[in-house]
Amino acid sequence: MSLETAGERRVGVLADDRIHVTGEARTLLALLERGDLAEAGERALADPEAVLAVDESDLLAPLPEPPSIRDFMAFEQHVDGVGRLVGALPLVPDVWYEQPLFYFSNPAAVVGPREDVPMPPGCSVLDYELEVAAVVGRSGADLTVEDADQAIAGYLVMNDWSARDLQFSEMRGPLGPAKGKDSAITLGPWFVTADELEPYRSRKGFDLGMSVWISDELMGEDRLDNLGWSFAEMVSYASRGTRVRPGDVVGSGTCGNGCLAELWGRHGREAHRPLAPGDVVRMTVEGLGTISNRVVAGGPVRAPLTQRKPAGPWK
Repeated sequence: MSLETAGERRVGVLADDRIHVTGEARTLLALLERGDLAEAGERALADPEAVLAVDESDLLAPLPEPPSIRDFMAFEQHVDGVGRLVGALPLVPDVWYEQPLFYFSNPAAVVGPREDVPMPPGCSVLDYELEVAAVVGRSGADLTVEDADQAIAGYLVMNDWSARDLQFSEMRGPLGPAKGKDSAITLGPWFVTADELEPYRSRKGFDLGMSVWISDELMGEDRLDNLGWSFAEMVSYASRGTRVRPGDVVGSGTCGNGCLAELWGRHGREAHRPLAPGDVVRMTVEGLGTISNRVVAGGPVRAPLTQRKPAGPWK
């Protein structure tokens, strides 16, 4: 996990509700790039630089600035639910069954597991997305699914905050999402190594419960083994014709019942209002922990766009 102590970023190992701080590296990314994460963890437990209580520590995102974030769309139920909202026919497009779909998100937008999240400028329809992210542990290009599975170092809980009004407007382009997914991505609360989840491997994912609350109201639940594409398949596809690197984040996409947009698609807009300042969004994934972020007021749009008139047909 990553934390801040005495004004400095540090990294440590969680054991028995205590953080054993390592003096070997200041960031998880540095340990991943070194390639000796397991050994460094063992040394931290045996001879920590400091031992801190979790509740007394300022937890940061385990990867505050990952090299890249690819967010996939691997839960069929979610695709179906959002398809109902936007009137898609078919509800799940054929291409979803043919290849894993993803977009690149914003590494500069990562927030910690307990940080406040401001409303994005110009947004009035804010939503959450309950996900799990895999983290790449070693570089590779054109990885087979088997090699990609071995390249995954661990997992995190992920909330891909979504400005739905901005997203649905800009994707009429058709391009994006862009500003609809650009303001905040929660990662945390800690980084769980891949070996810790091996006993729960099931179907395409892991037999672990996922749940999300808004201010203590349970909004949705699913299981991580309802994935239609495995994390190994996602990482393999991400590496096709390019290279994945240590610290790259690969999001699962929203689980079934994991966002308001899906709820609106099945039950109408009156099912629940969009997120507003004061709401606390809490997400728990068995084996991976809990993240909890409060929505706060954001700033205004400081540079309004000047609409361009149509240029007419190309000649």
